[in-house]
Amino acid sequence: MTTSSKIRGTLGRSLGLAALAAGSLALAAASASAGECPADKVTANGQKAGATAHKNVTDKVIASIDLAQEATKLKDHKFRLRRLVVQPGGEVAWHSHADRPAIIYIVSGRINEYASSCAVPIVHKAGEVASETHATSHWWKNTSSKPVVLLSADILHEKSDPHTM
Repeated sequence: MTTSSKIRGTLGRSLGLAALAAGSLALAAASASAGECPADKVTANGQKAGATAHKNVTDKVIASIDLAQEATKLKDHKFRLRRLVVQPGGEVAWHSHADRPAIIYIVSGRINEYASSCAVPIVHKAGEVASETHATSHWWKNTSSKPVVLLSADILHEKSDPHTM
C-alpha cells in the first residue's frame, strides 16, 4: 500500500467518524427539545389548573435521604426517589414546584403535561426527562391506553404532604 493510499484511508475514516459524530450531535439536539413546550407556545398564561385530585396513580417512595444530616444541612428537607404509575385516564392533580424542584424520567409510556407556562399540552415519551423548577405549576394526564411509569427525584420540604406529586 502506498503512502498516499494510507493517507486517503485514514482521511476517509476520519471524515466518516466526523460525519457520525455530527449526526449523533444533531440527533441529540433534536431529542433534547422533545417533551418541551414549543418556543412559540411559551406564555405566562398557559394551561389552567385541571385535575384537583390524583386519579389512578400509585406513588411509591423508593428511597429518601434526610438532608439535615448531610453536608447541605437542609433542615426539614428530604431528597427522594419515587416511582409513579399513572393508569390510562389517570391524572396527577395540579400542583406547584415553588419549593420542591424535581426531575422526572419517563420510564415507559406517553403522558401529557399541562403547564402554566405553555399554551399547549406537552407530550412526554419514554426515555425523556422533564425538569420541574420553582416556576413550574402543572398537572399531568395519561391519555393513552397503557400505564405510564415515571421516576421522580425531588427535594421535598417535609411540611408538605410526603407524596405530593
